[in-house]
Amino acid sequence: MRSIPARVRMFGVALGALLVAGLAVAVPAANADQPAGQGAADDRQTAIVSLGDSAISGEGAGNYEPGTNGENGDWCHRSANALVHRTAVADKTINLACSGADSSNVSLADTVHYTEGSQAKRLIDLARQYKVTTVLLQIGANDDPQFADTMVDCILAWFDPFGSGCRGELATEWPQRLTAMAPKVEAAVADVKSAMSQAGYAEGDYDFVLTSYASPLTEHMDSVLHGPQGCPFKIADAKFGRTVAVPQLSEALRGVASRTGVKFLDFSRGSEGHEACSGGGDSSTEWQNRVTVDPWAWVTGGLDAIGMHMAQQSFHPNARGHEQLGRCVTEFVNSGAGSAACVVGADGNLHAV
Repeated sequence: MRSIPARVRMFGVALGALLVAGLAVAVPAANADQPAGQGAADDRQTAIVSLGDSAISGEGAGNYEPGTNGENGDWCHRSANALVHRTAVADKTINLACSGADSSNVSLADTVHYTEGSQAKRLIDLARQYKVTTVLLQIGANDDPQFADTMVDCILAWFDPFGSGCRGELATEWPQRLTAMAPKVEAAVADVKSAMSQAGYAEGDYDFVLTSYASPLTEHMDSVLHGPQGCPFKIADAKFGRTVAVPQLSEALRGVASRTGVKFLDFSRGSEGHEACSGGGDSSTEWQNRVTVDPWAWVTGGLDAIGMHMAQQSFHPNARGHEQLGRCVTEFVNSGAGSAACVVGADGNLHAV
């Protein structure tokens, strides 16, 4: 989640009021000059690698890798519970994603985010050490859609009982933001492909899967108590997010996948019936976090934690959600299909349909 200097003070006051109310690794190649798969039989371990932002890094799922929990300014929050680690398609599961990343941070550009450099550049070395069979990318929400900023705006709108909410302005701006986002994600996809090529892979040597995002919110929550329960959004705004904004984001990313020739997995319904506050007073069935404030973030992050970092786990998939998404990814990759959607089945689990 990106820091939002102009809104941090307002959000802090609002969040406080709500609570009172009741509420990688760069690994050197053994022989970097020899392309993958050439020469002797390839006996390297297979691997699936995830790249992207908070929704895939494991933000909100807890159990973060040492060094990514605010230490020395690194708030990437890569979780041992992240969905890539819940897949069963390769010998190794590797997570390069970082909370708050945008498309440029995935690309081969010389960018730095939370002290970490290009994810695609780190992929090159990993793809030389391991036989990467699947690349999983989830990116775009922190580009022009400014998903985190938008969530904060909608929370602030909830505190105005006489206001019309955030959906009116968003309905006009959202399609334009998605149009501006698409070429940036396309560029990131191209750079990930280039990274794999530099590691010696042809495009047919691995599955490249671009995913969309699961809706963290639903209008199906307690009509009166949802705010104090941890979802301070107007019901109509939450409905707009679930039924319009998130599906439109998914379709924009589907277009990117089609134009770049990669596979697409639609997560937009991946939390349906299990969104934040869908359980009312009982959150045990939910796959998305409600407002989540970590007062211990300062222990690893020091004074840097004060502000948004204490709440950055809010409205992200929790460990249960990542387990289900990982299950769906496994089904999708093993199916060999070019596109699918993660949908809750009769057994209560996510399936690639």
